[in-house]
Amino acid sequence: MITPAFELSQEQHFLTITVHVPYARASEFDLYIDGEDFKLYAKPYFLRLTLPGRIVEDGREKASFDVDKGLFTIRIPKETPGQHFEGLDMLTALLAPKGSRSAKPLVEEMEGCAVTEEEEEEEFDWQIDQTPYVVTTEEELNSLCKYGFGNQRAGVFTRLQDELGDVIDVKSPDNTTAAERRLNRLAAEQDKFDPDHYLADLFEDDYIHHLLKYQPWWIEAKNEREKKLRTCLEQHTEEATVTFSEEEKEQLRKFTNKSYLFDKKASQQVWISLVDIILAYAYEVRATEGETNVESAWNIRKLSGTLSWLESYNSIQNVLESCGRRVLCYPLYRHFKLIVAAIHDTSVILQLGKACVLKCLLAVHRIFRENDPAYILNDLYISDYCVWIQKAKSKKVVALAEVLLKTKLRKADLGFELEELEAAALLVQEENRLTAACQVSRQRQSSSESEEETGDSGESSSCSSSGTDESDSEKGDSPGRAKDVQIKQPSTVEQKAGPPGATIIPVANPRAEQLDCAAELLADENAAISDSAVKKVQSASSSITRKLIEELGEQVHSVVKISEWSEGAASESCNMLQDEQAKPSVESTEHTVPGPAAAQQGNFLEVCPKRSPLLIIANCHEDVEDSWSVT
Repeated sequence: MITPAFELSQEQHFLTITVHVPYARASEFDLYIDGEDFKLYAKPYFLRLTLPGRIVEDGREKASFDVDKGLFTIRIPKETPGQHFEGLDMLTALLAPKGSRSAKPLVEEMEGCAVTEEEEEEEFDWQIDQTPYVVTTEEELNSLCKYGFGNQRAGVFTRLQDELGDVIDVKSPDNTTAAERRLNRLAAEQDKFDPDHYLADLFEDDYIHHLLKYQPWWIEAKNEREKKLRTCLEQHTEEATVTFSEEEKEQLRKFTNKSYLFDKKASQQVWISLVDIILAYAYEVRATEGETNVESAWNIRKLSGTLSWLESYNSIQNVLESCGRRVLCYPLYRHFKLIVAAIHDTSVILQLGKACVLKCLLAVHRIFRENDPAYILNDLYISDYCVWIQKAKSKKVVALAEVLLKTKLRKADLGFELEELEAAALLVQEENRLTAACQVSRQRQSSSESEEETGDSGESSSCSSSGTDESDSEKGDSPGRAKDVQIKQPSTVEQKAGPPGATIIPVANPRAEQLDCAAELLADENAAISDSAVKKVQSASSSITRKLIEELGEQVHSVVKISEWSEGAASESCNMLQDEQAKPSVESTEHTVPGPAAAQQGNFLEVCPKRSPLLIIANCHEDVEDSWSVT
């Protein structure tokens, strides 16, 4: 007999069943409706369903058959109007198990046990107690080497040695306990971790941010569900936001309906391993933006410790740590934010209910089915998960989502010292930035200095040429021209660094007054000139100044009186002179003035400032012939 394709939908008072039976004759249809049982026979098709609620045959039922499309549709009233039938899209669970239902089953679930299980759901503990186990016999050792869905399989890889390396990372799973597999997994992850790859994705994260902005299909389903809840268009929206394609429905019909009996520990491990598989699938969808490729099967296997190392986890925290470590070791994009995004995606999938979880498992089943060695993992895990989740309680799925949201994962939990590695990388990056900035500043400084040297050489050459021209012209000009040029230099020096104790008293001499006026005019002009220009002019005309001084000493007949200091001030000035002579920048020269009067009164010379190339000293006595000393 052929099991036809079928779909179920519901309204408030009716249940609608649509069956695809092409080439069947309408006269040969046979229906059976009784409580939760529904049977349809139309040669060569036979369909038997166990419904989640009771239906009744009271004359309100209606049926129709579209010959062209081969669709048979029947509308059956509910026994309790308004009752919501949960899990109508779980097609495998609706199919009755094989064998005669009239025979008494070998293992029967009692109602008392069901009540106890329901009470246990409310206090379900997601943390598995770990107790040391001492192996005494070979039989007990073999019992510890089990793996697969609910740890119910063993000896599978004994006959599949050729495919072993392409499917899992355990070398000898049938002779390795769960504890040994865990230690080997941690060691392999520690060896595989590449700090350079991690830091490259950390600092060059443009495409990582692009992946983080991607919205998978379950985000759209969540938004649609929230929209329906806000508008109150549908009372029961847990399963209404997720739909299955025809290919997925066909796969659901092909699964063999089974019943699973687990103890408490095995049941917890099944739920926890489910989170591990969904995490790997969620990361794969985000990393490929929903476009599966030839590497998808490899990525899911590698990211899931359950599939690659046949791991049995004890808590949700262990699952997150294992998945986080493997994300930083194996895939192309290794970033901690992708781990956080995968955890959030998994929580959304669980919040949407078991229909969304089943859709994810069907996608993994299809990916493994199309990959040659990975189909073994379907037989070990995925096919059983697809059948089991259809009969699971929705309350447990929602409770698992809440536990996942409360569990936090930090970088320090992964064991790779990521925080220290990032801090060291930031220090190196800052050091490189400062080094580059220093190099740029040095280049700019060297270029500016070269420009200044170029400008200085041009100005000095121009000053030298102008000084040469002036010296040539001064030789042929009148002595008055030489006086004007000579006076310009000392006037500038006295304006900037003249000693406070000296006063220059012009004598009532018309020529001296003219010289003083000229000096004042020249001082005003020099105030507008920059210090650098003055230095250049001084250095350029230093050779000419001495000659001009000698000419000036012969022609000028003015008397400059220098104030006489007291003996106390003189001695203090001498002490100051001795102290300042220790400094290399200070220069002093002693001069003697001829005549006995000068020797008795003790005229002292002022300390020559740094930037003064000249110092002219005249005798105070009018009757003595003028004598000049130049330093």
